[in-house]
Amino acid sequence: MKEFNKQRSKLVDYLVTVGVLKTPRIIKAFRKVRREEFLLDKNRASAYIDEPLPILSNQTISQPTTIAIMTEALNPMKGDRILEIGSGSGYQAAILMESIIKGEVHTIEIIREVYEFAKNNLLRAGYNVNIYCMDGGEGLPDKAPFDKIIVTCAAPVIPEPLIRQLKDGGVLVIPVGKGMSQEMTVIKKDKGRIIKELLGLFAFVPLTGKFGVKLL
Repeated sequence: MKEFNKQRSKLVDYLVTVGVLKTPRIIKAFRKVRREEFLLDKNRASAYIDEPLPILSNQTISQPTTIAIMTEALNPMKGDRILEIGSGSGYQAAILMESIIKGEVHTIEIIREVYEFAKNNLLRAGYNVNIYCMDGGEGLPDKAPFDKIIVTCAAPVIPEPLIRQLKDGGVLVIPVGKGMSQEMTVIKKDKGRIIKELLGLFAFVPLTGKFGVKLL
């Protein structure tokens, strides 16, 4: 445990030094959430290496640098209602919960095995996250609108339901594109206008379902 704490502190210090982590509440969240609790047992020793790691069903937990960039771009605030598409290991949802304090995080995972993995990880770590096993590209219309939406898998195009479910003044962060790399895209709604910002190329597993790759 102490060794993991030292490694976590060292990684967060590095992310702050290189300018990836900037916001105090997000930095605090990264210092608190134990990444090792969201990994397969065989990969726990690598928890604080700045690399993506495999979980289940050919999915991954993203590189800490990538998670930091996306979280900073999303800018989760106290009291926000956030929708995450692609629960993965549950780690990103835990970071969001620590960043918003009294808000809500709703996270969707389409792959049953991965959904169970994330659900168990979050429960064991003590995070009260609303998690659903369904097609994330459809969003959660009955829970909308959301202050923030984050997509942790690559979509060939931005799913229109997610745009509709984003509040005016809200932020959507999503990797967009096909192939080996995708453009990290930040969408902001401003009085009905859509403002787009690009953050560079990243590599993600593909979104599956109606707006992505079809599950077999």
